[in-house]
Amino acid sequence: MSDWLQKYPYRITISIWLFGVVGILILLLALLVVGLNTIKAAITNPVKSLRAE
Repeated sequence: MSDWLQKYPYRITISIWLFGVVGILILLLALLVVGLNTIKAAITNPVKSLRAE
């Protein structure tokens, strides 16, 4: 596999810190989405949701 990959003219190196940065960004995005949905649910009047059902 390594020999096959060496035949490509363009190669990049990926550092381990890049995976950490991306992981932290994904975690922050997930927390933001969950937080906004939680706030939206807390503000919504429960009577309106019960009437819709």
